[in-house]
Amino acid sequence: MTDRPRASTAELAIETHALTKTFGKQTAVNNIDLAVPRGSVFGFLGPNGSGKTTTIRVLLGLASATSGEVNVLGEELPGRLAQVLPHVGALIEGPGFYPFLSGTANLLRLDSADRFVTSSTRRKRVDDALERVGLTHAANKKVKAYSLGMKQRLGIANALLTPRDLIVLDEPTNGLDPQGTREVRHLVRSLTAEGTTVFVSSHLLAEIEQMCTHAAVMRAGSLVAQGSLDDLRRAGQTRVRVLTPDDLGAEEVLRSLGLVPDHRESIGDGDVTLTAPLMDDRAPDAIVAALVAAGVRVRGFSVEGSTLEDLFVALTGEGFDVVQ
Repeated sequence: MTDRPRASTAELAIETHALTKTFGKQTAVNNIDLAVPRGSVFGFLGPNGSGKTTTIRVLLGLASATSGEVNVLGEELPGRLAQVLPHVGALIEGPGFYPFLSGTANLLRLDSADRFVTSSTRRKRVDDALERVGLTHAANKKVKAYSLGMKQRLGIANALLTPRDLIVLDEPTNGLDPQGTREVRHLVRSLTAEGTTVFVSSHLLAEIEQMCTHAAVMRAGSLVAQGSLDDLRRAGQTRVRVLTPDDLGAEEVLRSLGLVPDHRESIGDGDVTLTAPLMDDRAPDAIVAALVAAGVRVRGFSVEGSTLEDLFVALTGEGFDVVQ
């Protein structure tokens, strides 16, 4: 997954070669080659301590790499950082706003700190950004009265005050209710319609699967997988699932076919689900025929592809809900 042919620099919004970051004797990021296609929604996954946040800080010029190469939007960092940053928007570690100021007032203050823009069009930029994230109705409301979802959208509005080629979002749906999560998800998708690349750091695998076109997985400072979601799923393992009251007989038949059950779950009423990795292209109907021929009562049978969660657990050894 990480040794596939690389895209050209012109096709990549973010590219690193042998990127390494150490703190004393501790290696936080170890020799990673990251490739983020332009126009993609790229999910950056990893359990606590995997090096995910450190990598983002290097990409944004908030920390310097110990060694290796970093290119963002075709420019080498840190040498060309001043030229790159005006084209990059970011929401890192949650939005921070003055609670007793309105959404509009907060954005006006933030925009005034941007030395690359003109003051004459400031109000229009703020109004356009608020409209873009669906906050026009709350523009004059104090931020202390905003829901968490509204605050997240206001943070994204800040990243969109000027046209951006790259948006970096750190846990954009963290702590949101289902409605707020949907709002942010739809907003992220809309950004790519204009050619913007969105780099999303998250531990919510279900959200990454719904939101992203590509993803990478970090573990202990190393990049262990990256590619399109379809490629990542194909790299996982297909599994056979059998529902039967005759679990011992079913296991014997599966083993005779070279399918070794590695998970057993009692469903109730005497039924048991057996799950086994499918190691080859064996036809599902042949497996069912063998079970029936052996007198095994088959009450359910399925062949299931790997999910992103399956791959994540296999690569990192971590559970689903991990936080970086």
